[in-house]
Amino acid sequence: MSVADIISRAQFKGSTAMKVIRLLLGVIVISGANVALGDGHGGDGLVTFSATQKETLTAIVEAIDHETRVVTVRGPRGNAITFTASDEVRNLDQVAAGDLIDAEYVESLDVEVLPGDGSEPGHGVMGAVARTDEGEMPGVAAAEVNVITAKIVAIDLEASTATLEGPDGALEEIEPMNPSNLERVSVGDIVVFTVTQSVALSVREQRADAE
Repeated sequence: MSVADIISRAQFKGSTAMKVIRLLLGVIVISGANVALGDGHGGDGLVTFSATQKETLTAIVEAIDHETRVVTVRGPRGNAITFTASDEVRNLDQVAAGDLIDAEYVESLDVEVLPGDGSEPGHGVMGAVARTDEGEMPGVAAAEVNVITAKIVAIDLEASTATLEGPDGALEEIEPMNPSNLERVSVGDIVVFTVTQSVALSVREQRADAE
């Protein structure tokens, strides 16, 4: 699997709560997004790049069966999904049809080139999940960090490309957004990709005058 594959497939894994979050974020249409980009190099001449995207949305609980825990949620444009909430989803009995689900999703990519120290490419994942207390309206906050390191094995200044070796030994040729960055790096340097994803979901009652 290439470096690009790992980055593109970085996503919350494991718990049912995270599966529900992916369903919501995948089906409900995003209402707004802000993207920030940065490109440059530190005082020691190392190349850095960062990009951040923030998305927010509000969905409505269209139907809920507390016995079977089957929930139907409708997005801003009328698109809906139905899913079964597992026991990991606390306080489901507090939720009623008409309640609103607020979600905020932030994803960032940071890239930094470090001087080669002989280390080999690698890939690591860290994650954390927090939920509301018993008796409160359901809510969850989660974060996952994927760190991928690759090694520069070739640089072609004329073609403005560099070849990276990923964690599994696969080679990938890339074209930097800023070709002059190739003059600041060397074969053997380590490229560190950090993909951070965080999401916060909360449920609230819809005000009577907003219905």
